[in-house]
Formats: sequence, C-alpha cells, structure tokens
Amino acid sequence: MRGGSEHRRRRNKDVRAHLSQSRLVSEEGPRYRVELAIEIAREGREGRRIGTLFTLGFADSVLRNSRALILDPIAAHPREARLITDLNVRGTIKELAQLDGAFVLDEDGTVQAACRYLDTSSKDINMTFGLGSRHLAGASISRETNAIAIVVSESAVVRIFYDGCLQAEILPELWLLSRHSLHLRGPLHQDSLQDVAIFTAEDAVTKAEQSR
Repeated sequence: MRGGSEHRRRRNKDVRAHLSQSRLVSEEGPRYRVELAIEIAREGREGRRIGTLFTLGFADSVLRNSRALILDPIAAHPREARLITDLNVRGTIKELAQLDGAFVLDEDGTVQAACRYLDTSSKDINMTFGLGSRHLAGASISRETNAIAIVVSESAVVRIFYDGCLQAEILPELWLLSRHSLHLRGPLHQDSLQDVAIFTAEDAVTKAEQSR
C-alpha cells in the first residue's frame, strides 16, 4: 500500500507540473481542481464510476445562474476550511461527488457551494453527439459566466469547457486510448504523462495566449 501511495503522490506531482504549463489551468487552484477531477475519474467511489462537475472562477455569477438541490453541506463552513488544497476538503468533495449537482469554486481555490443545479440555457451550444446533460450544463455555464467548467464523466474521462466550447480532454488511464473516441474538434495537441493522456484544442491554447 505504501508503494502505491508513493506512486500516486509522484504521479499527482507530475500532473500538477504539466497542467501548470496549460494557459487554461495556470494557477495553483485550477491545478488542484483538475487533479482532483482526475482522482475522482480514476478512483470512483464505493467501487463504481461516478460523474460530477466543477466550476472554476466567477463564483458569484455561477451562483446567480444556479440553485441548490439540497441543503448545502459546504457553504456554512468557515472560508479557511473550504480550500481545495486541504486534504479534508478533497476527501469531502469525493464523497459529495456521488450526489447530484455541481461544485462551485472561486478564483483562490475556495469551494463556495456544492450540489448546485446549473440553470443556464443550452441554446446555440454546439455539442458533439455522445456527450450527456452534464457536459451540456458545463458548456452552458462556461459560456454564460466565463467560468471554466470541469466535467468528470462516468466513463472516467475529464473534460474542460470554456466559453461554451470543449477545450481539453484528459484520460486518466492510457489504456482508455484504445477504446475512447475524442470529442475535441480541429487540430489537437497531445501529451502523455505517465499513465495520463492530455488532449488540448490548439485554438484554445492560442486564445489563452492572446488573452495574457
């Protein structure tokens, strides 16, 4: 078990280092956010795959465009107890990810809310066939609020949406390459990091560089 834990720590450190080079996830909070999504996609919960959704940034706007599905189990806690870098918070999120709804995270890595129904229009969202309602919700909220949406699918793939478009797909296990069809369009940039495969739309990188 110790060897496995040490391997995961080394792998996660490498994943953070690689994602820090991405213009879409260039700050500490976003890196940990994407890493947590990868962990959920890889590990699942209680022996089964689960899907969930995170939004990153523009939290006030996301909250205005969403509503609670249940009494929020996170929002009432002190701000310092809701940082995404805290191991207790990460463990809590992994448990809550089994419930319906999205997690809302602000720019500094603080979880603002959990179990939110994202109430935005999907009109004019151009989504490829094969992606479900969770991906549509992620694309819609990213266009409406300018937040980044990170979607974990039950097929163990992590997808990143920005400005209403799919920008990246992350396969937590390289063996998935042989059975997974990418939904990204146009020229792609591919990286393989240990057993993680990362695909990024070339135009997403270009847009991000132009905004810097």
